[in-house]
Order: sequence, then C-alpha cells, then structure tokens
Amino acid sequence: MSDRPRVLVVDDDPIVAESIAELLRSEAYDATSALGANEAMEIIAADETRPIGIVVCDVNMPQRDGMSLLGEVAEKRPDIAMIMLTGYGSIESAVDALRRGAVDYLTKPVMDDELRLSLERAMRQSRLASENKNLKQQLEGRFGLSNIVGRDQRMQRVYELVEAVAPSRTTVLMEGESGTGKSLIARAIHQNSPRAEKPFVEISCGSIPETLLESELFGHVKGAFTGAHADKVGRFKAADGGTIFLDEINSASPGMQLKLLRALQERRFEPVGSTETIEVDTRVILAANQPLEALVASGAFRQDLYYRVNVVKIQLPPLRERVSDIPMLAQHFLHKHAEELGKTVTGFDAAAMDALRRYTFPGNVRELANIVERATVLCRGEVIGATDLPPELITGEGGSLAAAMRAHSGGDDEPWAPMSLVEAMKAPERRILLKALEANDWNRQQTAEQLEINRTTLYKKMKAYGIEEPRRAG
Repeated sequence: MSDRPRVLVVDDDPIVAESIAELLRSEAYDATSALGANEAMEIIAADETRPIGIVVCDVNMPQRDGMSLLGEVAEKRPDIAMIMLTGYGSIESAVDALRRGAVDYLTKPVMDDELRLSLERAMRQSRLASENKNLKQQLEGRFGLSNIVGRDQRMQRVYELVEAVAPSRTTVLMEGESGTGKSLIARAIHQNSPRAEKPFVEISCGSIPETLLESELFGHVKGAFTGAHADKVGRFKAADGGTIFLDEINSASPGMQLKLLRALQERRFEPVGSTETIEVDTRVILAANQPLEALVASGAFRQDLYYRVNVVKIQLPPLRERVSDIPMLAQHFLHKHAEELGKTVTGFDAAAMDALRRYTFPGNVRELANIVERATVLCRGEVIGATDLPPELITGEGGSLAAAMRAHSGGDDEPWAPMSLVEAMKAPERRILLKALEANDWNRQQTAEQLEINRTTLYKKMKAYGIEEPRRAG
C-alpha cells in the first residue's frame, strides 16, 4: 500500500461518497467512506493501525453538517487535514471554513485535477502535523518530569519545585556543578509550562566571547560593528512567548550583568547599534556552576542582579552526594543506549555496580551517562562487567579496585595477594551480600529488595559464594 495518508470521504449521499473514494483509490490512496458526521467520528476514533490523515467532507448534510464535523476534528484531532466540499459555495462560507482550520474549500462538481491538487496540499499538512505531534511526544518523553531520575530526597525536592514553578513566568535560578543536569531541569520547566508550544532557547554565557555575547542575547543592526553585514535577531527576541535559558550566568562581565538586569526588570532592550526598544514576553531561567551568593560577597557578581534572579532557587546536588541514585541512573542510561545501539545489554553485574558506587564522578550525571554509553558499546554479553568500565574507575587510590582489594585483605596495611580482576571483584560482592543478609536478619526477600536484585539472583549468588544461613541456637 502507498505511504500516502488514509483518506475518509464523508457525504450523506452513498453514491457520491463511494465514487469519490473509488477515484482516490485509483490514485493509490487508501480511501474509505462514511455516511454522515457521526459515522465519520466513529471511524476516526477507532483504534486502527493506519489512522485517518485526511478527511474530504460535504458541508451540507442532514442532522449534522460538515462545519460541525470540522470543528470537532480540529479540537480532537488537529493532525487531520480537512477538505470541505459544497454544492452551494459562497465566499463567506469558504472564508469561515478556512478560518476554522480547513485546508481547502471546493465547489461541486469537483474536477479531478482540482481534487488532486487539494489532496497534495492536505497531504503536506497532514505530514507536517504528524511530525509536530511526534516531536512533541519525543520532547515530553525526553524532558518530562518522568525522565528526571532519582529517589534522593534533594532530587524529590527538585521535582516538587519544577511542578510548582512551571505554570508561572517566575524567574528561576539553578545552582550546581557542571554535569548535574541543569539544562534538563530548565527544559522540564519549559515543557511542563503553558509556554511548551513556544520556543525554548538555550545559551551558554561562558562559551561566547564577551564582545559577542551582547549581540547574541539582544541582536544587532547592520553596520553596528565590524562584520555586522546584516541585522541579527537576538536570543531574547527569538524566545519571545517562550523560555530562554542562560547557563553559566556567573561568567557574565559586570557590564553584561547590568544590561541583563534591565532586560529582566523591564522585559525590554535595544539591539546593538539601534535606538529602537524591543519588548518581549520571555520567561528567564538562569544557571550558575558557582554559588552566586559567594560571588556577590567577593564583588564578582552584582548584588542587585542576584536579588532579581534569586526568586526561586533550585539547588542540584552533585552525584557523589546522591550515591543511592547511581544504580537507577545507570540502568536508565543503559536502557537508553542499548536501545539506540540495538544491543541486548540488560544490566550490570555486582562488581561493575560496586565500582560505579565507589567512583566520585567529578563530571556528575553527564560523566555517568558517558561511562554507561562506553560500557554498552564494549559489552559483549548481556550484563556489563567491571572490565567494560573505564580504567579510572578500577585503578588508583580512588578507584573501585583499590577499595575492593583493601576490603578483601581486611585493611590498608595487609599485603595483597595477586589475583585476577574478576577474582578481586568477587570478594567485596560476597562481603556486601553477607552484611546485607546479617542486617536483614537473613530475610532473603528483604535483602534482595534492598540490593535491588530479585530473590532468585540472591539465591544463586549465595550458592556460588558458599554463603549459608547460620544455625540458630535452641
């Protein structure tokens, strides 16, 4: 069957409806017909593998006319393109139909070539609407709250703040080390706000030279400076109606801070080289990778700007302070990368997970995502092992292998007996299992839940390591 969208022809006259549908089928369209608006909505609402993409509808029908159907389709299925047909055409009715969202308005009897051209226009609109719908679903999936992973209490507070501030236009300030997910949080705020359909514009103030930052933010006019060969629209204007995210705001110079203060207070500015004032309705989210309060105290950041942006502050903790979230985040990134790479990697063995837990992650969540992607690429089995991880995670004083060796030997001062990496990583896993079982009074179900493994896996590991529940006295 053709990749053309499915077409529904709606007319109260069965002969007319089927004749148009037959014509469309001869043109390689997947066409069907409906006798009236109510039957049409039943077909549209049906759960089908190939949904309706275009509706060709008669305006004048008994019981319920085509304009009524046009309104309902526009409300419930805006991705469907509609072509209206009538035997009593007028300029007023045509304008009304187009205003309500119809792609075209044709007068009966319809010429074949005229209908073909109209269908081509409707097909382009249907595809564009479908692409926009898919893009919106991808954005919601990627930047919705469900995609912000973590059970840590501080992350739970972040979720609460995102939900609280998203519906408003309140300025939000985020602080946290590089790689903690500030951009993701900013997009989540935008995506969960009434501005979600409008632009989200992101700019890293630290990556743009001071001489160009003003032009990037506010735009410039032709001839404003050497190299300004044409007018340029700034990021604030590009984000009008939507959201602008200013990352690394702490790197802005004092002069730029003053200009930002005015733009935030008045929602207006002048492009470089222009005397024309531009007003915008742009929500502002800012982020800093250094504490602004300390920069204010040292004189490196304007106090008045700090008070202006510090309306709602979201503090993002570094990953090393939320170790309990590492397994969940690692599994999240593994699922994502395995799907993208088409690999059947399902998890991490205990040694690999222990290495991840012990690592300090100077690059935070971003570094974890990169490590998991690398491990997914290198993994040859279904489970990522310690040997799939980067060397820095398993060597050196801060590495997991060094810690595992100390744990296995009983302390830092005892000599280490040479053994393979796999053998070295088994020792801490056995110790962890024993400590968890003892802490849960040998309740295997509770122990499995605490270790985030299933009970069968726990049984197998206990058997492999020769772990048996001690006999109780009496």
